[in-house]
Amino acid sequence: RYDSNMKVVTMNRVFLSSVVGFVICLSAIPSRAASFVYVSLAGEAAISIWQMDEKTGELTHRTRVEVEGEPGCLTTDPQQRFMFAALRTAGKIASYRIDPTTGGLSLIGVISADADPAYLATDHSGRYLMSAYYFAGRVAVHPIGEDGSLEEATGRWTDTDDKAHAIDADPSNRLVLVPHTGPNAVFQFRFDASSGQLTPSHPDRLQLTSNTGPRHLAFHPRRPWAFFDNEQGSAVTACRYSVRKGILTPLQTLPTIPEDFTAGNSCAHLELHPSGSFLYAANRGHDSIAMFQVNQLTGKIRSIGQVSTEKTPRSFNIEPSGRFLFAAGQGSAKLAAYRIDLLTGELDRTATYDVGERP
Repeated sequence: RYDSNMKVVTMNRVFLSSVVGFVICLSAIPSRAASFVYVSLAGEAAISIWQMDEKTGELTHRTRVEVEGEPGCLTTDPQQRFMFAALRTAGKIASYRIDPTTGGLSLIGVISADADPAYLATDHSGRYLMSAYYFAGRVAVHPIGEDGSLEEATGRWTDTDDKAHAIDADPSNRLVLVPHTGPNAVFQFRFDASSGQLTPSHPDRLQLTSNTGPRHLAFHPRRPWAFFDNEQGSAVTACRYSVRKGILTPLQTLPTIPEDFTAGNSCAHLELHPSGSFLYAANRGHDSIAMFQVNQLTGKIRSIGQVSTEKTPRSFNIEPSGRFLFAAGQGSAKLAAYRIDLLTGELDRTATYDVGERP
């Protein structure tokens, strides 16, 4: 089962992607093979590969792959055959073949993209790679070849606005949303899965107030609900969405930080638990993961507090079974591991790993 908001394929492999470019990528493969965690190291121009014990969540480092420039967001096709990596400072996208036994990555090819590809995601058919561009203010849709290759000439480009920070398709594969921290808006598109064409909805965006900064988003796996975090606003917004109209309707916004926290903070990654019952958001400044319960009747959320994590948690991810969460500390060069309470959604820290510079 593939869940676009978390780039998760529960039958195979899951990994995480952070829009600002310092990313973790988790991969889970059935018991016949193994499970792997991929960590983008922006400070070392490499992707580090770790093997995960599926029972305990313990990680063991296996190898690393050198890349061109600073690696950021990672994603795979739904069948988990290929991985795509945003090479942010190079303005390129690399595609790799995944070895399901060792977790190793074999380079297929690299294409030129645009300035600073901040985010990557495939559609649910696995036929297209979608990308968002932070400085260029645009998005692209590239067909994926049978061999996992990408071609520059076949990409469809759409100009949007400043700081396009993510792009994801809803579970029906007919609605695509693009959060922008620049104009404080979420752009709304209809998606044609037969051609890869994006068509603006009417209205073409959900406009928010100043100093909110919608950054990452997540779709509920079964209900027409979407959630996004607000980078400048240090908050999470729950929405109802209509595939037919192609638009979002906000339901509720809650803060991600305690009321008595007065220092600077900004949100980073946001992710929904595979069950759809819990929502998590990263706080940079408060250096924590904010935790929320999702009401399965209304789509509204309730805060269950924050858990401390490593300095500047830009990226985190939940493994496919929903038992473990891994959060990368960009400012500490460490990875924090947590066990998830499947009844309450609360996080219990179990281990800390030295992973490399600017994960």
